[in-house]
Amino acid sequence: MRDEPENLVLRPRDVRFDWAELPPHWIPGEPFATHVFNVMHLLLPEGERWFVEVFKEALPLITDDRLREEVVGFIGQEAMHASAHQGAQDHLERQGLDPGPYVHQLEWLFRHRLNRPDGGYDWLVARLAVIAAVEHMTAFLGQWVLDSTALDEAGADPTMLDLLRWHGAEEVEHRSVAFDLFMHINGRYGTRVVAMAIAVPFLMWQWTRGVRFLMANDPRVAAKARWRDFFRAGKAGIVPSPKRLARSTVAYFSRKYHPSQEGSTSQAVAYLATSPAALAAG
Repeated sequence: MRDEPENLVLRPRDVRFDWAELPPHWIPGEPFATHVFNVMHLLLPEGERWFVEVFKEALPLITDDRLREEVVGFIGQEAMHASAHQGAQDHLERQGLDPGPYVHQLEWLFRHRLNRPDGGYDWLVARLAVIAAVEHMTAFLGQWVLDSTALDEAGADPTMLDLLRWHGAEEVEHRSVAFDLFMHINGRYGTRVVAMAIAVPFLMWQWTRGVRFLMANDPRVAAKARWRDFFRAGKAGIVPSPKRLARSTVAYFSRKYHPSQEGSTSQAVAYLATSPAALAAG
């Protein structure tokens, strides 16, 4: 059993990333794997801004002071994540990868289709359940990137690797907040299961679309994105393998599930204390 820190105060951390020297394919010789991660810079800013808006709607319903404090900390961290990935997205554009067509569709989806504050209590609960499911997956990805040695061995750019690990560490650090908020507001098992059944196909669809878009519009790449590339990269350990993704998803369906059962808070906090981007920001 790991010794884990208790009663952490969630807080947004200032970070500073310098993208000036980032190569277009920052995992050398791996344009596909590079773009699997680059999708994060397109998808996450809009998604995390949506998380923030939904959680702000939920704040008046929180009756537990400790949970309220955690939700406020979560909101601050997610806003900082969106800003950091926006910087990386802007850098992709300067490298000749115009993300506009893909990002504009996401903006419409999150800002208009999914952000109707007049939908009432049931609509709020549904969105909180989906966010809890998505946060389970982002916490899994965060722990994966903290543990990954294959990315270092592949020569991944240290600045981008720091962004992924800083973000991943904070996802692990606050991995229980969205789930605890949903349980506090509603907590129905059926709602939780349906939300995950919606969230996983949605994420797969958007991520697949994003990788295909980036590969098709990368002026340095002639090949199209193929599923065989994903399985090959997963086997090499430079992206999460389908088997590990499936195992993590299935764990969420247990009635006894809680996010604290997975991931290492102590490992996440240790990385956050040494992140070059966080240290650069002072």
